[in-house]
Amino acid sequence: MKVVPSPHFRAAFLAGLLAWLVPRAARAENSLAYKYEDYRESGDRIAVQTQGAYLEQDLGTDTHLKLEGVLDTITGATPTGEPAPAGSNQVVLSELHPEHRRAWNADLSRQFPRINLSAGLANSRESDYVSNGWSVNTLIDFNQKNTTLLGGFAGTDDKLKVLYSSIAPRAHKHTNDAILGVTQLLDPRTSVSLDVTWGRAGGYLSDPYKLVSKNVEIFPGVFLPRTPNENRPSYREKWIALLALNRAFPEWRGTVDASYRYYRDTFGTDAHTLDVAWFQRCGAKFIVRPSLRFYEQSAASFYIYDLNSTSITPVAGPPRPQGPFYSSDFRLSAMRTFTYGLKVIWNATDSLQLDAALEQYDMRGKDGITPQSAYTDARIVTAGVKFAW
Repeated sequence: MKVVPSPHFRAAFLAGLLAWLVPRAARAENSLAYKYEDYRESGDRIAVQTQGAYLEQDLGTDTHLKLEGVLDTITGATPTGEPAPAGSNQVVLSELHPEHRRAWNADLSRQFPRINLSAGLANSRESDYVSNGWSVNTLIDFNQKNTTLLGGFAGTDDKLKVLYSSIAPRAHKHTNDAILGVTQLLDPRTSVSLDVTWGRAGGYLSDPYKLVSKNVEIFPGVFLPRTPNENRPSYREKWIALLALNRAFPEWRGTVDASYRYYRDTFGTDAHTLDVAWFQRCGAKFIVRPSLRFYEQSAASFYIYDLNSTSITPVAGPPRPQGPFYSSDFRLSAMRTFTYGLKVIWNATDSLQLDAALEQYDMRGKDGITPQSAYTDARIVTAGVKFAW
């Protein structure tokens, strides 16, 4: 059985349109960069290797081009959604066949007096998933450039392979996001930002490879397990608020970058993210950046580890927008994660920069029902090189 890759692929795609494609507040340097990342979960779970190339180039004095190309390879095993067998705490896993993803982003921005406009396109392709995206963003400076307003829109149109129909083997999903933000310079050392994002998604929002399990009585006293696909709602809205602080400490030759993010959606999930990083200059050429990220979420309203504890009888076939809704995907359960790591940046010359990072990612369930074997830990190694001119 093949399993759709973990949300690293999909969740980051639209976020990239609203973050990586946000226009520049100031003129950027021309550069060419390469980045390698190895994400590896413990217990031979998911492993993802990512290679990315990034180009930034001024086209004249007021126009800037950004290009990004990414290649991903994913292997390993992931929970199917079926509960652990009787007498065991190990949830059922399914091996993935090696899956490859190719993605690119392109952004063209134009600087006008006090206003920067940017438009972007993106595409991501896997054997069973194709996503096309677009974005439009603007930055407006005023108050002697001490205040910057951000506004942006982005959307995706996705096609994914499904298993329930040979007549219509592709399902559709579409998303739209909007962002409003403000960045305020409080003094030469301190800036604060507040961004608010609203988004909606519609269409096929289930994971076509995630199952649920239910023992169904076929004759009096005779039960057989059924493992049909999950059934999620076909519409979701989300709201995100992000508050960020950047403060320089010249006397310590360091800078703190901290943010808090609140997330809520119509699936019933609330999430909190606290992210703190310290940039420490060591000598003339090195920067060391320790970081810590804490994330916590509540469960989706329709997350159920084991349907045998409910009166729900799952039905095979396509998603049913009328419900009932159910999913045993651990990613929708109540959980918390910690990510901590260290990054080293070496400015070898005025034109050449090298960096490397090591991070540890730990995930823990909170509901006291879902076995810890559904969750995972991961080691993340990244390395990059950047040439500027």
